[in-house]
Amino acid sequence: MFTPRKKNTPLRATDPQAQREAELYQTPLPSRELVLQLLSDQGVPLSADQIYLLLDISHDERDNFNRRLGAMERDGQLMRNRKGAFCLPDKIHLIAGTVFGHTDGFGFLQPDDKSKHPEDIFLGPKEMTMVMHGDRAMVRLAGLDRRGRPEGKLVEVLERANKTLVGRVIRAQGVTIVAAEDKRISQDILIPYHLDMDAQVGQVVTIELTEYPSSHSRPMGKVVEILGNYADSGMEIEIALRKHHLPHQFNPAAVKQAEDFPRTVQPKDYKGRKDLRDLALITIDGETARDFDDAVFAEPQGKGWRLVVAIADVSFYVQPGDALDKEAFDRGNSVYFPRRVIPMLPEALSNGLCSLNPEVERLCMVCDMQIDGQGVVKQYQFYPSVMLSKARMTYTKVSALLHEEDPALTAEYQWLLPHLNNLNGVFKLMLTQREKRGAVEFESTETMMVFNDNGKIDKIVPVVRNDAHKLIEECMLAANVCAADFLLQNEQTCLYRIHEGPTPEKLEALRLFMGEFGFGVGGGEKPQAKDYAKLMQRIKSRPDAQLLQTVMLRSMQQAVYSPDNVGHFGLAYDAYTHFTSPIRRYPDLLVHRAIKAVVEGQRYQAKDWHQLGTHCSMTERRADDATRDVTNWLKCFYMQDKVGEVFAGTVAGVTSFGLFVALDEVYVEGLLHVTDLGNDYFIHDKARHEMVGERTGVRYRLGDRLTVKVVRVDLETARIDFTLAGKAEASGEDTETDTVAEAGTSNLKRSQISEARARPASPYSAGSKAGKAAGSKGSSQPRSTAASASSSKDGAGKPRTAKEKNRRSVQKNKGKPKAKAR
Repeated sequence: MFTPRKKNTPLRATDPQAQREAELYQTPLPSRELVLQLLSDQGVPLSADQIYLLLDISHDERDNFNRRLGAMERDGQLMRNRKGAFCLPDKIHLIAGTVFGHTDGFGFLQPDDKSKHPEDIFLGPKEMTMVMHGDRAMVRLAGLDRRGRPEGKLVEVLERANKTLVGRVIRAQGVTIVAAEDKRISQDILIPYHLDMDAQVGQVVTIELTEYPSSHSRPMGKVVEILGNYADSGMEIEIALRKHHLPHQFNPAAVKQAEDFPRTVQPKDYKGRKDLRDLALITIDGETARDFDDAVFAEPQGKGWRLVVAIADVSFYVQPGDALDKEAFDRGNSVYFPRRVIPMLPEALSNGLCSLNPEVERLCMVCDMQIDGQGVVKQYQFYPSVMLSKARMTYTKVSALLHEEDPALTAEYQWLLPHLNNLNGVFKLMLTQREKRGAVEFESTETMMVFNDNGKIDKIVPVVRNDAHKLIEECMLAANVCAADFLLQNEQTCLYRIHEGPTPEKLEALRLFMGEFGFGVGGGEKPQAKDYAKLMQRIKSRPDAQLLQTVMLRSMQQAVYSPDNVGHFGLAYDAYTHFTSPIRRYPDLLVHRAIKAVVEGQRYQAKDWHQLGTHCSMTERRADDATRDVTNWLKCFYMQDKVGEVFAGTVAGVTSFGLFVALDEVYVEGLLHVTDLGNDYFIHDKARHEMVGERTGVRYRLGDRLTVKVVRVDLETARIDFTLAGKAEASGEDTETDTVAEAGTSNLKRSQISEARARPASPYSAGSKAGKAAGSKGSSQPRSTAASASSSKDGAGKPRTAKEKNRRSVQKNKGKPKAKAR
């Protein structure tokens, strides 16, 4: 029985988050924390009426408070029992989380609270028939699966993630179904005959789900859009946009708001701004860039330099809560596909008023820095300004001018050379400081896709980063660091770009691996970036440097956005944020608003900074996943006519079901399945990044040089399969390795480039979906078998053909190899 509140103890007045609620809402309600505290203190389930009474919820407040309770249910903080009373999930031994599906029909629930439940919970195929990838659900632990992992039983679906899906039409025996393009959704969607819009078999369609899967029924839907045929030009992008739920059509209100602005800066907008129109600010970007959000200028000042970084003042046009702001928040960032950009802001702003085009006045926010003779920023100042870019330069032109490679170009830009030399002088000093700081610098090769007139890849070529790229990168890094320091010193909350050091588990694995090569990782339990940098210096001249570098890179965590500043490990900064790209990154726009508020003597309040950080980190990962899907498909299309050809390559990934091999000349990656490694049982040693033959001792390791033949290219699954044509060399002391990096058009720009190198490497192959395979121990084949030495979720890839399925079925009853950890 619940305990009524005494008259002299107003529980609502003791709300620990009362001030936050008052700042966020005009009519503040009891916080979620207070509701949870109430249920915990009472120790029994409570009905809604009982909660109203205990928290003094008036009749006028009940509708809004019910919405809060509903949101807490969806987030897994509360649950209703059969009598409709609210319970704490922990009290009834339930775990809330997000479902992650797998192509083989099983899945995992990733718990919301990793501190209480650090392991993901396995969901068998039976449980997965009632949920889809991305759904939020509540499960109860039901023991351990055959691999010793916690297994769960579905109790309730909290929230459905998929309102629409993109897939291909299949028709059999008069029944129309749609197979989702996202293979993590294993259920086919039934389409009633009168709701199929006469879509033809094989066409790509968008469907709206009308019924979700349950224990008694299959999901159903209706066709709402016919995109076209699978091989149509640009279809890979249309599919990726819908598969990853990327907003790609602007709200009419946002477009109207952007187009209603005058096309040029108005004199009235100059008020309160410093006039920099006479300063020789220039933009330096790639040849194909259309939006220019930063301009730079440098000049000698005393014994040091003055460096000015001007960034488009997007916050002047995009105000909190307006239509443009809501659109920018939903998108989170611009997405750069090969040959197509999905901008964060409408074109009237992204390529117009907020783009620092040459010889036109633009509003900007300026970071004005004083740098001493050692390359250290001694002072800085932020202020709003109006500027006029003097030139739109490219990296190629600037590099040629700095190295005097083209006399005609030098003559054309003679007036600009002194300014470029000033920038170069500042860059050289800052580069020295970067080395002293110990920022981690991984060597990599970026690539670019060259397309033919039909919109398909003609070739993939490496892109060389010249000094102009690095010059702009250092200028942007300096401005970002000043922005973080400015907000930190003024105690203004914002989103920092944080990058934590390696986890204890990854650090232990790295030390074990490096120890085999006679190297140690300094820094004790908490190594710093300079410890990694010192190790990089020691290994960079070795023939196996690429192997060691890759393992180091994969030991790091992913950079994210958060209001809690913990520094940036890879860049070796105590505080770092993103200030330099508000046209295409929402966190930068928030930072601009925060800086402006401080400059004006005010405070910038956002509703929930932690939620903003989580959202912006999600939209960044979403964009990366979508661009990876597109580049993988394009590379598959490119490799179609190369089946049967032989290539040299480097082992770029080792899993329990095979090796991912990156080809040298074409910068494409595919899978060399374990069945093609030799007539042996192969043991996957995750810690050593290798596969070892149990009988023969044949060893395949990350960084090995192999010769492979292309045997299969599957456009439907975006996978490329290889077979072994020869082993060039084994990894080790005498190995000669090439630097092979992710193929495809980079979605990174400016200050993200160096930061990206501090991120863990992710599968970038056409077979990356297989790289995320989970659940099975390994394939048991007559020719060869993999046995995993770890308890990770990596497992054998899905059988590609019926013949392969039969082989697995026959072998299933034979003796299985025991797993070995080497």
